[in-house]
Amino acid sequence: MSFSIRRLYRGDTSWDFLGVSKRVLLGSTVAVLICVVALFVQGLNLGIEFEGGGVWEAPASEDVTTDAIRESAADIGMSDARVQRITGGGDIFRVRGELPSGETAESVGSQLAVAAQVDSESVSARTVSPSFGDEVAGKARRALVVFFILIALYLTLRFEWKMALGALVAVAHDIALTVGVYALFQFEISPATVVAFLTIMGYSLYDTIVVFDRVKDNERSLSLKTRMTYSDLANVSLNQVIMRSVNTTITSVLPVISLLVVGSLVMGATALQEFAIALLIGLLVGSYSSVFVAMPLVSSLKRREPHWAEQDRSAEVLSESNSIENAATSLAADRYDRSSPPRPRKKGRKR
Repeated sequence: MSFSIRRLYRGDTSWDFLGVSKRVLLGSTVAVLICVVALFVQGLNLGIEFEGGGVWEAPASEDVTTDAIRESAADIGMSDARVQRITGGGDIFRVRGELPSGETAESVGSQLAVAAQVDSESVSARTVSPSFGDEVAGKARRALVVFFILIALYLTLRFEWKMALGALVAVAHDIALTVGVYALFQFEISPATVVAFLTIMGYSLYDTIVVFDRVKDNERSLSLKTRMTYSDLANVSLNQVIMRSVNTTITSVLPVISLLVVGSLVMGATALQEFAIALLIGLLVGSYSSVFVAMPLVSSLKRREPHWAEQDRSAEVLSESNSIENAATSLAADRYDRSSPPRPRKKGRKR
């Protein structure tokens, strides 16, 4: 199997994606299990929009440490407060915790300003009631459920239930890995992060639908006499669309990386960081889940159908080599429109 960029762009390669997918799925399974364990053991670092409470941010200086800010917060009555020093742009101290009884956001900010050795007016405060946090979390869960139901219905009507199942499993795989990374590294989850999760689902489904559409198109082009297994059909289709998926991923990831580097690390916009990290992880994971998760699952289900099971048995008897290349040749031949009228013969010269 020779390799060249030109053949790759034309879809003339014969890579065995389904054969490789077994090893990739094993690695994905281990990664998902690690993420699930982290999710149950460490939990998610939910923002105040979901848990309620207050966040105070003050300019940071070299003379003041996080321990000093933490001691000041404990003196106010916020012994469980989370204190972070955020770098990028201008360094700031971020203090997050529940508002103590008898205190206001302004009074807490004034005492933190004393500990940070800054003016009280330079301390920003933001508070959210717990009831509002519960409402936001409930809406996020409902949006997720509605999303899965609508997508399942659409894919079942557009393709078939087997492909709908494969696409939903791939999306669940992407979300599990992305959320698991947030649990592992304790990145804060904000409403912007939830929007990023929904964006990841849309991107993953788009990539998966592109693959499924090509498989269905090739399947319709097959003649009844064609000896081709569903695995070969899937491999040929994947080879035809792989560069489209790669190019889409590259053009999607580059702006997200610039958003993460410039917006978060240079300008210090933490809201951009929460959004960009989720997008970056989801785009990278979603780019291979459509190829190595969704399609192998669909292929496994389709091979149980009587027609494709018979094709598998015939292939085992024939034991043909280079089956992917043979399948691509057969598919190209079947695509020839035999119903088109033949080209007229050139008339000979009259003597």
